[in-house]
Amino acid sequence: MSDSLVIIPTYNEIENVKAIIEAVFELQKSFDVLIVDDNSPDGTADAVRELQDRFSDRLFLEVRKEKSGLGTAYIHGFKWAIERKYDYIFEMDADFSHRPSDLLRLHRACLNGADVAVGSRYKKGVNVVNWPLYRVLLSYGASFYVKVITGMKVHDPTAGFVCYKRKVLETIDLDAVRFIGYAFQIEMKFRAYLKKFKIEEISIIFTDREKGKSKMSTKIIWEAVFGVIRMKIRSLLKKKTF
Repeated sequence: MSDSLVIIPTYNEIENVKAIIEAVFELQKSFDVLIVDDNSPDGTADAVRELQDRFSDRLFLEVRKEKSGLGTAYIHGFKWAIERKYDYIFEMDADFSHRPSDLLRLHRACLNGADVAVGSRYKKGVNVVNWPLYRVLLSYGASFYVKVITGMKVHDPTAGFVCYKRKVLETIDLDAVRFIGYAFQIEMKFRAYLKKFKIEEISIIFTDREKGKSKMSTKIIWEAVFGVIRMKIRSLLKKKTF
């Protein structure tokens, strides 16, 4: 068993899932992988089961009943990882927008003192490949907006490529996390920030998916826009418990 677990939520990722798992297992450092699949109708879970014959001690699968949101998938994975005492717990997308080799850099940052290591698209300019201009402006603008509202000095608060030390996830009340879309990423970093954990950003190159369909929607965007304000107000009203 490795000391590090990579959690990859999936929904209809049949075109990517085998390749992303094998890419993680080819790295010099040993990582275990947990796929949290929301009962994908395209057979994603079956593809993972096929690989489990080869990687039975490193590849794990949790299948949920239905599509229930990115945030709840990660919470499910976090609890699974805490129960099994992994020291370093990673979030990563299935679609190769995050380079598996950068897992090593996030891990190194936590070894060197970070409690939370964030794979940042905006620490050094804008490092995004194959996004249309409107998507870049929306994401970059959202990051600036979050920094202003929350006070966090994090350039990419919506980033979904993250390494947490186990103590961070054990300290945060995971059952109190409210967001289920991409705003979940903001809330997790904000809760870690309020607990005084050290958050370090590692500059990465983010490449838009080549296969499969994006899960982004207008509902997810509005959750982030209005939810951040509500989150900040709740934190001010419940400073000791948030």
